[in-house]
Amino acid sequence: MSMIEVKVPQLSESVSEATLVTWHKQVGEAVAEGENMIDIETDKVVLELPAHKSGVLTKILKGDGEKVTSNEVIALLDTEVQPSVQAVPTQAVEVKAQAAVMPAAQKIAAENKVDTAVISGSGRDGRVLKEDVLSALQKPAAPAPTAVIPQANAGGRVEQRVPMTRIRQRIAERLLQSQQNAAILTTFNEVNMQQVIDLRNKYKDAFEKKHGIKLGFMSFFVRAAALALQKFPLVNASIDGTDIIYHGYYDIGVAVGSERGLVVPIIRDADKLSLADIEKQIADFGARAKTGKISLEELSGGTFSISNGGVFGSMLSTPIINPPQSAILGIHATKDRPVAENGHVVIRPMNYLALSYDHRIVDGRDAVLFLVAIKEALEFPGHAVLDI
Repeated sequence: MSMIEVKVPQLSESVSEATLVTWHKQVGEAVAEGENMIDIETDKVVLELPAHKSGVLTKILKGDGEKVTSNEVIALLDTEVQPSVQAVPTQAVEVKAQAAVMPAAQKIAAENKVDTAVISGSGRDGRVLKEDVLSALQKPAAPAPTAVIPQANAGGRVEQRVPMTRIRQRIAERLLQSQQNAAILTTFNEVNMQQVIDLRNKYKDAFEKKHGIKLGFMSFFVRAAALALQKFPLVNASIDGTDIIYHGYYDIGVAVGSERGLVVPIIRDADKLSLADIEKQIADFGARAKTGKISLEELSGGTFSISNGGVFGSMLSTPIINPPQSAILGIHATKDRPVAENGHVVIRPMNYLALSYDHRIVDGRDAVLFLVAIKEALEFPGHAVLDI
């Protein structure tokens, strides 16, 4: 017998512990090399733990819902037993179970959409009888393991109590930390998106054909932010005690929503990337956020953030800074609005921008001028964003 330890992967320095979510394998089951054995949730992301070698899971030391730390042993795997030996007996058991349902029981089960596989048969050799199906129909259905059971309060009205996930707990902690530890102010401006819209419409087909990705609007905002950050380095800086740390790089976090909560993956060296590079990274982050497969490294760091409430139809908001960063840009839905131009009222596609900033390090002047720089980069994209 060759036994190896199954360990929690090395977590980042900012993550002290994680929670085991769901074991996908049970004791005695075969595991193929590279197959995911369990999901592990940290306060930033849900990780998969693939098997390094094929074998059979012989012991689980930590069950679903338990807290774990980096490199902690959670199971034992016997690598001398090959997974293929499990296949034939498993199929045989399934065939036998299907054959053990009596015709009358099968008829009633089909009419009532009952899964006979979950019914314990009382007949000879475990056969499922008509009476077993009728008995199952009379019992209330058991809730799924993750289901929330509504409870009535004293007034008879229904309430639900649901434990926060570790990600949601961490989001709450960080937002509260940001509000308590920073002097947050928000400044606003508006931008006419007509030039960006025209540019996108003119080149979107050629862009997609050349780069294999659609030309969206977020890449313009990321590019404009990177240019503005270079002009106003304090907005890209952070506070460490009584020191100001000026970052000589521009790592921009883009907030992405998922079922597990908000995550902010980082676009590294955004100032050096083309619109195509930015679009590809954003598309990749969005796809992997839905399955919880963004790595801890991709969520760590960042010198500035962008939150796009416009995808949900938001007109205006005051975003909260992601500490230890000093500022965050909120962008919103672009809508046709009446505006004054040269003494005339005209209709233009307008977007309201909001910059929340830490007044301890960023003065109002720099914050306002930073937002003006983004406005100019978007209203004249041929000069700034496309670098022509």
